[in-house]
Amino acid sequence: MPHVIVQATPNVTINRPERLLKQLNSCLWETGHFDKPQAIKARLLDVETFLVGIEDDQQQEGFIYLQLRLMPGRSQQIRDELAEKLRICLQQELEAQQSGRVTVQYCVEVIELSAAYSKVRVQP
Repeated sequence: MPHVIVQATPNVTINRPERLLKQLNSCLWETGHFDKPQAIKARLLDVETFLVGIEDDQQQEGFIYLQLRLMPGRSQQIRDELAEKLRICLQQELEAQQSGRVTVQYCVEVIELSAAYSKVRVQP
């Protein structure tokens, strides 16, 4: 735990998705709020169909939405800090890769999982 889920519209350029995920995981690890680096799990989901606004011609707008899912118990201040660090990391990593033809919105949401969240680790 935690889980980092990144969704990006197809008009947003991500040249090296694995590097982006590594940067995000490193950013979280460096906060000191997690027990071991292997606890941080990240994935990138491509968004095939999207609409920003209500008209088709508004597709010069794109977005990257990052959701951070955490076990309960961290203060609002810590959750806000994590969200801001991830937003800055996203923006720093991707801003230079954009074509300039698309306005990109960077969004981060932190969600607490239910205390009933369960996981099992199976060793090979």
